[in-house]
Amino acid sequence: MATGTTTSGTAHPAGGASFPPFRMETFENQFFWLAITFTFLFVVLWRVAGPRIGGAIAARKGKVAGDLAEAEAHRKDAQAAQAAYEAALAEARNRAHMLAEENRKRIGDEIEAAKAAADADAHEATAAAESRIQATRTSALAQVAKSAEEAAIAIVAHLTGEAVSSEDARAALGPIN
Repeated sequence: MATGTTTSGTAHPAGGASFPPFRMETFENQFFWLAITFTFLFVVLWRVAGPRIGGAIAARKGKVAGDLAEAEAHRKDAQAAQAAYEAALAEARNRAHMLAEENRKRIGDEIEAAKAAADADAHEATAAAESRIQATRTSALAQVAKSAEEAAIAIVAHLTGEAVSSEDARAALGPIN
């Protein structure tokens, strides 16, 4: 049999390869066009696509760096705000403690004056002096409670900017005995 057959049963001329790229007569021509095509594609990718891809990568790196810098700036701002908040809170606590101590001293001084006056009076005036001292104590405690309530409202308004009702402030302070 002089001709070769394929699996489909078609005959090919004797001595020739059935696949065109394997034919030796067209090898130089195919190699020439392969080199031209490869060079053309290489130049297109190098001159056109390469700079575009490089530009996109550089732009993305710049955006990421900018976003990181912005996030760092926001983090520093948040830390500064937290430090300012904590300083203001500490100042408000110190002020509240100072006000409470001043009120305690003032009330204590008033009570001592009332006791001294009651001791100087006669035995029959002792009962009247005791009721006056009790009234002074009640009034002082009410003043302390009111001062603490006002201080709490002022502190919350200063720190958060929100208005707090007197009932909420009184509930937060608890009973003052």
